[in-house]
Formats: sequence, structure tokens, C-alpha cells
Amino acid sequence: MTPATPVTPPAPEAPASPDRALVLGPGGLVGTAWTAGLAAGLRRAGVELGEADLIVGTSAGAIVGALLATGQDLDRLAVPLAPAGAAAPPPVVDPAVLGAVFAVLGESGLEPGEARRRVGRIALAHGDAEAEGALLAARGALIGAAAWPARRLLITAVDAGSGEPVVWDRTSGVPLVHAVAASSSFPGAAPPVTVSGRRYMDGALRSGANVDLAAGARTLVVVDPMAHRSPGGPSAGRATDAGARTVVTIGPDPDAARAFGPDLGERTKWIPAYRAGLAQAAAEADRLRTAWRPAAVER
Repeated sequence: MTPATPVTPPAPEAPASPDRALVLGPGGLVGTAWTAGLAAGLRRAGVELGEADLIVGTSAGAIVGALLATGQDLDRLAVPLAPAGAAAPPPVVDPAVLGAVFAVLGESGLEPGEARRRVGRIALAHGDAEAEGALLAARGALIGAAAWPARRLLITAVDAGSGEPVVWDRTSGVPLVHAVAASSSFPGAAPPVTVSGRRYMDGALRSGANVDLAAGARTLVVVDPMAHRSPGGPSAGRATDAGARTVVTIGPDPDAARAFGPDLGERTKWIPAYRAGLAQAAAEADRLRTAWRPAAVER
């Protein structure tokens, strides 16, 4: 039998460089809660991140990015959604699979494409239709929207079969819920997601927070739930290189880092992480009020 040829999705639309761009990075369940709390707190303080001309969402950031871009109520995520009703039970994390994935990612000198292909083989060996259906139901309940927004939203993922990264937007023909679920499907924590016969996994495997996709913005805000684990790491460097006139990077403050705990998949840390994001927003709003003003206001 001849192997199926991977289908290349349409390239995302490429408008003029955005005025204000928002990049939301990965961070597991705990990072999702903190990012949502931070954005909710900033909204209360008069800084609306959802007004960005471009939102780039990866993994946890894809969930919150979809909420912001579609105008959802962030306070819905103040507590984790209950398993009853539309939401599915929390996924079962497999430490052995996670360990195998991180062993590949930590292998010195391994070419990035080959690393993604090896991780993809692990992902494809540990997923089934029932788990995928549960993941889609859970992500649909989280984002509360089925249609892509008019606001420009980019969501990243990686083809588990070929290891090739993809970037989806409203022109790609991929359902929003599928895009968000695939982007937040880290092997060992969630199954790969099927789109047009191909299976996709976490967009963080492309390039962390994928800051490069916001290159050219006048103002760039990067929210990185994992920044405290690698201060001055790749996301910070790529943000600086993105060519923006103003760059603001926000990571968990010390109180938030303590609220996270060591396991980003720990569901019991959801409420403390959300509240830590809310609390941190007050200080971050002072930093952002001037930077986040649109160019038309500055003139």
C-alpha cells in the first residue's frame, strides 16, 4: 500500500504588519489558568489584550487566545470546568510517555525536525478515538465558541506523522475547536487530534511560544507561563529579535510561580494559578497601559 501523502494546509493570510500583537505561550493546565487570570485581571484594569490586531496562540495560549479573540468571558475559567455536562473528564497523564518525549527533546545534537518526528511516533502510539473525542469536548467547553473570530488569530500545531509544523487561521478550513485541541495536545498528557486524515500534536514542539509569527508588529506583548523556568530563555530572546518597537514579556511572578508548583498538569493548582494571574495583573497593567495603546491614539 502506498503511504498517504501529507496534505499541506493553505498558508495563513498575510495582511500588513500588525500594530499590536499578542503572543500567548504554552504552560499546561496551570499555565492556562494563570494566563486566563492574568488576562481577566488586565481587562478589569482597563487593558484589553483581546484588542490585539494579531493573536498567536500555542497550547495553553491557544485556549486563552481563542477566548480573547472571540470575546469570551474569561471569568468562566476562575474554576476548572466540572466533568459533568459538555466538559469531558480530565485527561489521564502517562508519566512514562512524558518521560519518553522529554528524553527525545533533551537529546543533544538532534535535528529539530527529527526530534519532532520521533515525538510524533510516540504520540501516534498512545492515542485513541475515545480519548480524542474527550479532548475535543473538553476544549470546546473551555473556549465556548465554535467559529473562528474575525480578529486575526494564529494557532500552531505539529503534524505527528511528518513532524512538519503548521499554522492555522480562519482561512485554513480547520474547525477552531480542532485547532485549539491539536495545539494543546502534548504527548503523554493528551492524544493527537485528527484533521483531514492527518493527526496533529502540541504547537509548542514547533518553537516554544512561536514568537517569530508576530514579527513586524509595532508593539509586541508576550505572555509566557513558563518564563520562570528559564529566565531570559528562548521566548525572551525571540521577542527581542521580532523587530517590534516596544516589547513587553510577562511571565509568572514569584507568587505565581509558587502557586504553580512543580507539575504544570496538576489540576488542583488551577484555582491558585488563576488567582495568582488576577493578582499579578494589577502590576502588569501599569506597565502595559502606555505600551498597549494603539498607534492612532499615540498620534
